[in-house]
Amino acid sequence: MDSLTYQAGIGLLTVPYALASGGWLSLILFFLITIMTFYTCILLKRCMEVDPSITSYHDIAERAFGKNGRIIAMIITNSELYLFDVGLLILEGENLHKMFPEFMIKLGDSTVDGRQLFVLITALIIFPSMLLIDLSLLSYVSATGVLSCLIILFSILCVGLFNGVGFHEKGRLLNVKSLPTAVSLYVVCFSGHSIIPSIYTSMRKTYQFNKVLFFSFIVTALTYLATAMVCYRMYGDNVESQITLNLPTSKVFSEVAIYTILLMPITRYALILTPVATAIEGSLSEKYKNKRSVRSMIRVGLLISTVIVACVFPYYESLMAIVGSVFVVSASFLLPCLCYLKISSDLRCGWNCEEMGIVGIFVFGILAGVLGTYSSVSDLVT
Repeated sequence: MDSLTYQAGIGLLTVPYALASGGWLSLILFFLITIMTFYTCILLKRCMEVDPSITSYHDIAERAFGKNGRIIAMIITNSELYLFDVGLLILEGENLHKMFPEFMIKLGDSTVDGRQLFVLITALIIFPSMLLIDLSLLSYVSATGVLSCLIILFSILCVGLFNGVGFHEKGRLLNVKSLPTAVSLYVVCFSGHSIIPSIYTSMRKTYQFNKVLFFSFIVTALTYLATAMVCYRMYGDNVESQITLNLPTSKVFSEVAIYTILLMPITRYALILTPVATAIEGSLSEKYKNKRSVRSMIRVGLLISTVIVACVFPYYESLMAIVGSVFVVSASFLLPCLCYLKISSDLRCGWNCEEMGIVGIFVFGILAGVLGTYSSVSDLVT
């Protein structure tokens, strides 16, 4: 369930925009990405079976490529988590601005935009949780991620059925120009690889890991797929970067969806950022790393920095596309393939069809990363 909880909700709001960007045929790539990311999770498990001392994603990278591999893996996974939290703040600011569009503050001749103010307000609400070292209570609240996704999907469906929106839009069959952006956003939907080793080691019956993982991916993929198809039929090419920005604010079902979304940053922010703070603490000397004041300062510093980034770079869909094409591609496609091929090289003689398939996944990851990054940056520039 931890894998399901982590995956659920990360890309739910942007997957309709991804479908609108790529068109109906881009769903073929969605299914391929689902299959490939499921398989790379299995590769991580196989790496752990080779060496029982491996307990984390970073351990796998170190086992394959030494200290440098561990450092690279830490940079990739922590950057991914950090930018996800920036995305949560942007999400909160834009959705609150939709609910209260006239909210702003005038300071002399200048005006502070409502989106930025709501980002600051969200940060103030999150602030107390950043001072907590034990986040066990938040972890239970965050575990409602799957239920939240189902509530959002049900609410959107009701908006289409009962609030006069309907499902009349046909959409496009294929949009080649925006296909790299669609792929990057699809990749974000399956970004939980860094916690796979922790889930595996925490299971009492590790032999059931494949079944649990399969169930997790099926539920996640179906939820995302249903959300994307329903929203695309409702709004067609007019789908916003976050589907909640399309919903009419005066309707009950819309408000249920939006308020459910608004809870996500508050319940998940501190949990997502904790591994980043822990990595920084680990680099400190023994004199400082266990001091509560130092640990709190690190967490508050990270909160302030994410607020600054969210205010300076308030483009949710572009941020998620860059996260998908750079960091999620690296953590979910490239590193699992490279680590498995390196670790298993001593155990195999020559290459077989499976190894060639792994190379194929690696090549797909490279193409998705390069084209997705280029497309995302081009959209920002133009």
